[in-house]
Amino acid sequence: MSTDQPPPPEPGEGPDEPRDRDPFGPRQPPPAGPRGGPGYGAPPGGPYGGQWPGGEAPGGETPADMPPPAHLGRRLVARLIDALIIGIPVGVVTAAVLGGYNPADDTGDSTAVTIIYALVYFVYEGLMLTASGQTVGKKIMGIRVAMLADGSVPAGGAGWMRAAVYALPEVVPCCGFVFWLVNVLWCTWDRPYRQCLHDKAAGTVVVPAGR
Repeated sequence: MSTDQPPPPEPGEGPDEPRDRDPFGPRQPPPAGPRGGPGYGAPPGGPYGGQWPGGEAPGGETPADMPPPAHLGRRLVARLIDALIIGIPVGVVTAAVLGGYNPADDTGDSTAVTIIYALVYFVYEGLMLTASGQTVGKKIMGIRVAMLADGSVPAGGAGWMRAAVYALPEVVPCCGFVFWLVNVLWCTWDRPYRQCLHDKAAGTVVVPAGR
């Protein structure tokens, strides 16, 4: 009787798998998401559990599994919280240094305070967005900034671009405020992603946190 036995299967082989399959061949990675997590196309249960009604945004293409944009009211309150977080300390420090000032006065002191506030806000928002996609205000209101393409955190240049387009135009006399106003109101008529101009510049969108 023959004692020959068939060789044991190679790692990764099974009864229905070809023997010539390379067990060390490349595997398709899952779509990237926030801090290395799943992106918009992740299976249910990931951070993007919600979808648009019907599965697609009205009037345009939508990344898979992307939830509807965050409510505009939550975005507004988050901005107010962040403005207070930056504005109160900046106001107290500059008032102490300048011996008090009147924001309504068209003086060099008022301009200096505006520039300081804009620069501090720019640094604050840039650091927070590139780290987690959330400022303190956004964390409190349960929303976050994500890359439109895949839902990831706007790390690096995208987060800083968004912060710059929002905060820095205020340092330009007259025209800066007009641009800032148009920028923040843009999301009220933008469809389908409710983006402001700083979102369009950075390729971001604001969505509910944890989705």
